[in-house]
Amino acid sequence: MAAITAALVKELREKTGAGMMDCKKALNESNGEVEAAIDWLRTKGLAAAAKKSGRTAAEGLVGVASEDKKAAMVEVNAETDFVARNEAFQNFVESVAKVALKVGEDLEAIKAAVLDTGRTVADELTHLIATIGENMSLRRARVFTVPSGVVATYVHGALRPGLGKIGVLAALEAPSADEAVLQLGRQIGMHVAATRPSSLDVSSLNPEEVERERAVLVEQARDSGKPEAIIEKMIEGRIRKFYEEVVLLEQVWVHDGESRVKAVVEKAGVKLAGFDRFHLGEGIDKEEDDFAAEVAKVSGV
Repeated sequence: MAAITAALVKELREKTGAGMMDCKKALNESNGEVEAAIDWLRTKGLAAAAKKSGRTAAEGLVGVASEDKKAAMVEVNAETDFVARNEAFQNFVESVAKVALKVGEDLEAIKAAVLDTGRTVADELTHLIATIGENMSLRRARVFTVPSGVVATYVHGALRPGLGKIGVLAALEAPSADEAVLQLGRQIGMHVAATRPSSLDVSSLNPEEVERERAVLVEQARDSGKPEAIIEKMIEGRIRKFYEEVVLLEQVWVHDGESRVKAVVEKAGVKLAGFDRFHLGEGIDKEEDDFAAEVAKVSGV
């Protein structure tokens, strides 16, 4: 049996929102494996893990930049929200997004690019760290290009144009990049920011994610005591519902609450070729000493 540490209990609670004692029991039942413990909590109705696993735990900014048929998005992290409001930091994130637009999404290539200051991106970041007094890092970058059409950008809660805490790129292949296509791209960006899909279509959804969901649904269905034939139908119906929740093209269009996204893009005569969504700090743990002490006390470790 694996040791159930305070850190494990803390991690599971942050990912699921379940009570500490429930988290400790789930870890005991799952031999200390966090992902298995999440599934155990879900089968017991104690957590909606899929809705809570993307915890925002770092500060900084997401920045986007675009040009004809191309757009880039970057995330630059800092320790406090105060830095995100610093003009020098904002200017830096803008510059990094523009660099990504030129050199691509490889972080090493971005860091090696030279800015107008004469310093490389990496050196400029070091300079900012020394000037502002907080640790910072270039975490990730994404670039989309389409042969014909537009890569639309959307920033939620923008501090200034192109800078905010949630950024979305949506690549639309279309005969032209007229205003109607641009508007649809912005609407898709807003939709993605709100619904947080896992994949573009069913075929690109991670098979492991599907099998994991199916395993949870099987366990829940069998707890109902219904015959196997009924259980199979229940599971297939719930898997379809799962697709409607996590697959972009299968989701209900937030702008009318009725249409499917795939129907909206088909009607517009365009192809949604790809998307990405950066939520600032998603998946990065932040130290919370008081909470850790509370977990340790309840866990008895």
